[in-house]
Amino acid sequence: MSALARLEELGLTLPPVVPPVAAYVPAVRTGSLVYTSGQLPMAGGSMAHTGLVGGPVSPQDAASLARVCALNALAAIDALVGLDSVVRVVKVVGFVASAPGFTGQPGVVNGASELFGEVFGDAGVHARSAVGVAALPLDAPVEVEVIVEVAV
Repeated sequence: MSALARLEELGLTLPPVVPPVAAYVPAVRTGSLVYTSGQLPMAGGSMAHTGLVGGPVSPQDAASLARVCALNALAAIDALVGLDSVVRVVKVVGFVASAPGFTGQPGVVNGASELFGEVFGDAGVHARSAVGVAALPLDAPVEVEVIVEVAV
């Protein structure tokens, strides 16, 4: 089943590509790899939620926001090369704006990882980093970047 068909089966649609907020592009391709820029949890043109995880943002809400970030990354990939050209998800990096003492970053980034598994099956299994940071652009609670391999 194609990735686009799987998204439809999951009841998901790709959002419009989030416009860059600085001097970069949403995704670039080199050879058989596509790298996305860090994707924030933007929905409908605005930040879905702001603040620190483990503070005003619960880990469960942050995991849902990581899923939004992942969907935004898929939109950037689709706009560049077409989502159905993805062979596999190679690497996911998640940044979590963390309140002091919060150490649940892996659970937050699971929101993105689980979406990739739902969409791509075994090809969605990837290497990953989940990093706690003091702050993210626009006061976002989470940011996700992705590297995928695409058909040549």
